[in-house]
Amino acid sequence: MARLSLLIDVTKCSGCHNCFLACRDEYYGNDYGSYSAPQPLDGQFWMQVKEIERGCYPKPKVDYLPLPCLHCEEAPCLTVALDEAVYRRDDGIVMIDPQKAKGQKAIANACPYRVIFWNAELELPQKCTLCAHRLDQGDKEPRCVEACPTGALVFGDLDDPDSEIAKLAATLQTEALHPEYNTSPLVKYVGIPKRFVAGEVIRRDVPGECAEGVRVTLEGEGVKLETRTDNYGDFEFDGLEKNKDFRVSIECDGYASMIIEVFTHTDIDLGGIVLEPFS
Repeated sequence: MARLSLLIDVTKCSGCHNCFLACRDEYYGNDYGSYSAPQPLDGQFWMQVKEIERGCYPKPKVDYLPLPCLHCEEAPCLTVALDEAVYRRDDGIVMIDPQKAKGQKAIANACPYRVIFWNAELELPQKCTLCAHRLDQGDKEPRCVEACPTGALVFGDLDDPDSEIAKLAATLQTEALHPEYNTSPLVKYVGIPKRFVAGEVIRRDVPGECAEGVRVTLEGEGVKLETRTDNYGDFEFDGLEKNKDFRVSIECDGYASMIIEVFTHTDIDLGGIVLEPFS
């Protein structure tokens, strides 16, 4: 048995949309028989690139999250489909039969990730197939992976310990997108955007000089992280879970320490933190 899938490293995605364009080039207007009906020009994005804005001025961030079908092992679309209109291949790819699925809008509605699209003209649910038609012809990877210039998309067999995707999954901290959906997606992610806490340290007695090298610690919720301010006096802790309580401690020789309580309801910029010198 194989489990063909993607590993998507969000930290490497530049938002170029090459994956989206390659997918559109492959499927728009092209009929691949039992694999997939033609993709229409409008309303379908079998490979999406979600733009995620975080923080605000003066510390904004933008991340890009590629989103295909996640080929879930507990796929809701498979559960609601009639007449085996949705099925899982031996290699793990979840497919929609374009003949059997006709008229079954429930298949599209069942997907919590909203990556199955309803083709009103053909009365068909449609989605990413991981280019199964090309793989069966001997191609080594889907078009989206071929087109990615940064290595953000890696394709392969998760069950093959010698494959690149299996090696990366074993060494990187992978995670599922929306684990609360309980669908066990085969597509794995690295670096899904979370909350960040940032700030700038200023010393009261030397306001024109950046406070470089100041020790800053973040603790709470079983987490303890430490960093040093950079040559602009800035610090940042990223990858924090939402809606958690943390304590930020700032320590610098010759200055009174500071402790600031934060709650990650949103991204937090503490702004300028002024340290008072010992008298």
